[in-house]
Amino acid sequence: MHTEPAPAPLAELFLYLADRAQHVAELIRPALDAGEIVLTDRFCASTLAYQGAGRGLDPEGVRRADALLFLCPVRVGLARARGSDRFHAEEEAFHQRVQDGFLRLAGEDPAHWRTIDATQAADAVHGQVMDALAEVIG
Repeated sequence: MHTEPAPAPLAELFLYLADRAQHVAELIRPALDAGEIVLTDRFCASTLAYQGAGRGLDPEGVRRADALLFLCPVRVGLARARGSDRFHAEEEAFHQRVQDGFLRLAGEDPAHWRTIDATQAADAVHGQVMDALAEVIG
């Protein structure tokens, strides 16, 4: 019998989303960068099944929690970026195309994406994130 207190369902969701991001940064991205083939099992589907169905969180809200788009001018984002990987070394035009791609995705499915104005102060951005999450998760 497990006796440690469990996190609240919403906290659990965000812990798993953070864990997934860390897993990508530490294992998946380096393997892909090394030219390796990566197979994953139940990646996003597990979150939908465990936190959505299992914990009773709205599955669509769980899906949308993974779709926040932070918007700022490309130059601002590049100036804030930390890292020396090949993406950070790309020209500004590349990053503009990437941003345009995200904006296109968000425009094609506005019910799925929430955009956050990332040019504001950190506390204002945090407030927008919390408002967006409250809207999609409930």
